[in-house]
Amino acid sequence: MALLSLFRSRTNEVELERRIYALQAALDQCKGVARSWWSMRVRFTVAVALVAMAAGFALGVYRHSIKQAFVDSAVAVGLASPADEAGTAEIAFQRADYAKALKLARPLAEAGDPRAEAIVGSAYYRGRGVAQNDTEAAKWFRLAADKGNAAARFTLGVMYGEGRGVPQDYAEAARWYRLAAEQGNALAQYNLGLWYSQGGGSQDNVSAHMWLNLAAARFPPADSRNRNAAVRSRDAVAERMTAEQLAEAQRRAREWRPK
Repeated sequence: MALLSLFRSRTNEVELERRIYALQAALDQCKGVARSWWSMRVRFTVAVALVAMAAGFALGVYRHSIKQAFVDSAVAVGLASPADEAGTAEIAFQRADYAKALKLARPLAEAGDPRAEAIVGSAYYRGRGVAQNDTEAAKWFRLAADKGNAAARFTLGVMYGEGRGVPQDYAEAARWYRLAAEQGNALAQYNLGLWYSQGGGSQDNVSAHMWLNLAAARFPPADSRNRNAAVRSRDAVAERMTAEQLAEAQRRAREWRPK
């Protein structure tokens, strides 16, 4: 029952699929040094997600709602490249223009573009522009996740935790969270930290503190609610740790680099 509670959905479901691409775009820019300066400008028009938590610290993994942070004037001022059809599809999806998003994304997804695959997966996940279909959603998310799309990996973890479109499997959910967390996805880092703190597999306070500490650091300072939630979670774990364990967790966090 503890593990069932661990992965129970507690947040606004409508918000997740409309905001998950803002998270991916923002995280992509962190590792986009080798990409063009123009592409990086596009990614600066979105912000990472907010964690939706109840007041106080409660151990458990949540499917987080994500705050809208998209800058609607991005295209008008020339920040989005018209040639980047996957990016244009993401913009359309953020604006709830699902017909346009799918018109652009579907042929790209069928050609193997991971961002487009994630858009199509999200459309099926919530029934936006298509009939809701968990099996189709899981299929497209997996295609994107296998190519390294962090947002798809995070959402696939959520689906395994809930048994939506795939068999319910908490270990598999944690595996996808880990893959996304290792890329720098703050939501996945947060969920993975809570997984370790709850004893998913076996309790590991050092790993829990490390991932929660990283999640707290990756959320923007302006997002005080999100940041504070991660800090509270981390500090609650710290109360159960020895001085040596805490030092080890902090060392791991300092030395961590996204993969």
